[in-house]
Amino acid sequence: MFIGYIIFGVVALVSWLIQSSLKSKFERYSKIPITRGMTGKDVAEKMLRDNGIYDVQVISTNGHLTDHYNPADKTVNLSENVYASSSVAAAAVAAHECGHAVQHAMAYAPLTLRTKLVPIVSFASNWMQWVLLAGIIFIRSFPQLMLAGIILFAVTTLFSFITLPVEINASARALVWLNTAGITNYETHDQAKDALKTAAYSYVIAALGSLAMLVYYILLFMGGSRR
Repeated sequence: MFIGYIIFGVVALVSWLIQSSLKSKFERYSKIPITRGMTGKDVAEKMLRDNGIYDVQVISTNGHLTDHYNPADKTVNLSENVYASSSVAAAAVAAHECGHAVQHAMAYAPLTLRTKLVPIVSFASNWMQWVLLAGIIFIRSFPQLMLAGIILFAVTTLFSFITLPVEINASARALVWLNTAGITNYETHDQAKDALKTAAYSYVIAALGSLAMLVYYILLFMGGSRR
């Protein structure tokens, strides 16, 4: 178990550092206006129109960095400080979320797969910790329980890795459009790119951390079941 605590500690520390960096950059870039003065709402609506998407609604949602695209009801949900802000950070986040809407409209394979996995992952996330805990306790007498927990954990790990191309591709689409549409210029474009790149790192760390813990549980299972 000691190795597991070390892995968890390292992942948690790196994740905290990246989240702190993301928060710092978002606050800094939130103070830098884009030249055209468009709010996050304006940017989102224009990107949707430019991509021929007219059935997606842009709405404001409570919270900080709670921005997301919901394929179920076709809504781009922007946090309050993104929806009404005309900053570089707001433009980058709004365009990124619209990147998901473009993926949805084009039936982008990784997004389609991720959406189909959501109900399964939700079930796995609710039960895997309890099953793994029980599996560790009864690993000698009932190793199948530990194996079931590993399978549930593997599902969430797979979901983390499927999320990577979805998020990276959405950012790539956002950056290309921000540049071609003239929303960002030579100065603000690099700032938007920096913000989105840092956000992507958080997904990478989450995926690698999940994989490391999966390997640990597998090794624990192999060692315990042989005793």
